[in-house]
Amino acid sequence: MSLRTSANRYAKALFDVAVEEKNDLAQIDRDLHAVVEMLSASPDLAPAAGRTGVTEAMRRSLMEAVADKMGVATPVKKLMVLLAESRKLDLIPDLSTAYRERLLAHQNIVRAEVTSATALTPEQTQALAASLGKVTGKQVELSVSVDPALLGGVVAKIGSTVYDGSVRTQLSRMRAQLLDRQ
Repeated sequence: MSLRTSANRYAKALFDVAVEEKNDLAQIDRDLHAVVEMLSASPDLAPAAGRTGVTEAMRRSLMEAVADKMGVATPVKKLMVLLAESRKLDLIPDLSTAYRERLLAHQNIVRAEVTSATALTPEQTQALAASLGKVTGKQVELSVSVDPALLGGVVAKIGSTVYDGSVRTQLSRMRAQLLDRQ
């Protein structure tokens, strides 16, 4: 089983428990993000906790101490302990991402990656988010970048769907049509 698949399963379980116990879902997301940052700032922690000479009780107590020091929510603390005991702390970054995706879906929010030829004004960004929201039926959270190679217009990617309104693509289509007519 791949790391991503395992992380998705843990994220689903964490999300289901959090909903069932009426925990603050957004707080758990923030806690997971903090744990990811802590692990990347302390790259020796996960490998040290996973060494064969470290007993399960030592791993448990280490993660409980770290979780208490960080002040994370109880479900996150239990998850950290569980992952440490089973030597799977390396799943936390992917698990955090998978949890965030579940949280956004639960909140009826979808992410869109938008690339434009020039920087968008706040008004243009809001209008684009509203238009994409009408298409998807969900609230849209935009991540905007600039690529002058588009020449004009925008390209929006939501999941695996791409909405390409760039001048570059329109010119490319016109070129292909002209070549087909010859």
